[in-house]
Amino acid sequence: MLTYREELLRLLYRLSYEEREVTLTSGKKSNFYVDGKQTTCHARGAFLTGELFFERIRAAKLPVKGVGGLTMGADPIVSAVSVISAIKDDPLHAFLIRKEPKGHGKNLWLEGDKNLKAGDPVAIVEDVVTSGASLWKAIERAQAHNLKVVQALTLVDRGEGGAEFLKERGFKLEALFTIADLKSLLL
Repeated sequence: MLTYREELLRLLYRLSYEEREVTLTSGKKSNFYVDGKQTTCHARGAFLTGELFFERIRAAKLPVKGVGGLTMGADPIVSAVSVISAIKDDPLHAFLIRKEPKGHGKNLWLEGDKNLKAGDPVAIVEDVVTSGASLWKAIERAQAHNLKVVQALTLVDRGEGGAEFLKERGFKLEALFTIADLKSLLL
């Protein structure tokens, strides 16, 4: 029987990993692509992702009260973690960070803000990290909203400088998987 981690890795490989020429958000060219949303939007993938992120967040023994990230890659992860936390009666409230402020109403950068208060410790998540710029943008937006970012996590670290970029800014990137984990299934 597979562990949740092994099952999620296989699902990631099957649904999210592609060997093809792509241009990444950073503008860099790559010969492979990882679309984490294909896995995190899958029913079983969402469950596994929520379980594993929740376990990782709680294993850190930090007083995390919320989990959020930059839309769109973080959205299904944030929702899955929040639902799993409610099932376990150990709530982590979800919040979503827009790429641009809402153009009407309250002009919010952050949705779900009423579930947290200034100074609350939070985890920031992302589906795939390459340079770390998107995760850093989410951290900055959460901090600007007076949340205390205590953890940064990703489903997949492409191993292309994101962890180092975040470390230079005082954050340790925790990855459930690396690109080497995914490529090991090619053998």
